[in-house]
Amino acid sequence: MPDQKKIAVIGLGYVGLPLAIEFAKHFPVVGFDIKESRVQQLINGIDNTHEADTSALIKILVSKEVFCSGNKGLFITSDAKDIAPANIFIVTVPTPIDRYNAPDLSFLLKASEEVGVVLKQDDIVIYESTVYPGCTEEECVPVLEKTSGLTFNKDFFVGYSPERINPGDKINTLTKIKKVTSGSTAAAADEIDNLYKLIIEAGTHKAPGIKVAEASKAIENAQRDVNISFMNELALIFDRIGIDTNDVLDAAATKWNFLKFKPGLVGGHCISVDPYYLAHKAVALGYHPQVILSGRQVNDSMGEFVANKIVKLMIEKGHRVKASKVLIMGITFKENCPDIRNSKVIDIVHELEQFGVEVDIYDPMASADEAKKEFNIELLKTIDSDINYSAIVVAVPHAEFLNFNFKKYKENNTVIFDAKACLDRSIADARL
Repeated sequence: MPDQKKIAVIGLGYVGLPLAIEFAKHFPVVGFDIKESRVQQLINGIDNTHEADTSALIKILVSKEVFCSGNKGLFITSDAKDIAPANIFIVTVPTPIDRYNAPDLSFLLKASEEVGVVLKQDDIVIYESTVYPGCTEEECVPVLEKTSGLTFNKDFFVGYSPERINPGDKINTLTKIKKVTSGSTAAAADEIDNLYKLIIEAGTHKAPGIKVAEASKAIENAQRDVNISFMNELALIFDRIGIDTNDVLDAAATKWNFLKFKPGLVGGHCISVDPYYLAHKAVALGYHPQVILSGRQVNDSMGEFVANKIVKLMIEKGHRVKASKVLIMGITFKENCPDIRNSKVIDIVHELEQFGVEVDIYDPMASADEAKKEFNIELLKTIDSDINYSAIVVAVPHAEFLNFNFKKYKENNTVIFDAKACLDRSIADARL
């Protein structure tokens, strides 16, 4: 690598933006995103993901001319041609699944094409997007070679360093989480590892190969998914027994080696997606992963279970189910985070609607436009206290909801269902 490093970060979402900001403290950085609206917001110091320190962002923004001249700072653009001066390209685009739970690599391959167009001799391309083991070298590298006309590991090099961003977490931030790195050659691996060491306070772990680094990311979330699926299955069993799952977990956790995971809705762009990437690779190699997929099946069924439980509680309290009104508090996939991607709260909504229930949804963290686009639902701007809801579901424990006054609703015989076991026991009629 030349002494003068210029970095391009492709994708300025939850992962790319914090990364671009940190690297811009040391190098000239260009941040590229295909969404012009996103780019304009960031230029104005607005980050609707709430992941970045906007004051730090504003201070570090520079013009295209400053970036090209080699001075440190962050230049943000929606023009792919602007990444051409870079010699290190970091790809942080989404890798979702399609409706058949198969990997959707369209964003990744498109980003590879855009990088390939401007790829030069001795450049390095680093992928952070979550993929299955082998994807970087089997899918992305051929695109880079075809588009650039260059030869892999002769003219350019590749690395993989899985993102570990935890949306909404203000303690375990980018620099505080140890970073796994890897490279396509020993020299590239060293170069990439040293690059990340500059910004990661927690240090790095250099994996022996790209496939190992890819696999490490896949199993991080698959392990958590399987552990939560076990708790969800316990919740299904204990509901039939008539005991509270959290009471059981509190008792079991008195033993030092018990792992206290909790039941709940498992959505988002990582835990509910990554296991399918690992399963995809396993099936391609002739192995059917039973534990991983059975865990996914349990977790994907929890929205239906919650909705059915709510309907039963409504009947027990004498409510007429058809045409009744139910309020769901929260649509994002986790607390204090605006991300609605792959939220399983929508499963509760759809199941309740099958019973003829009229569902209102309130979430102060979520974007109304994104909710309409993603789920075709209208979010409430405020909760109308004059509406007598038959049931209220706390689906996401946003801080605002923890201080909500449920007393009036309890007095009116409203069913209160706590899907995250975040409320006082005296408030909820039932909880996961």
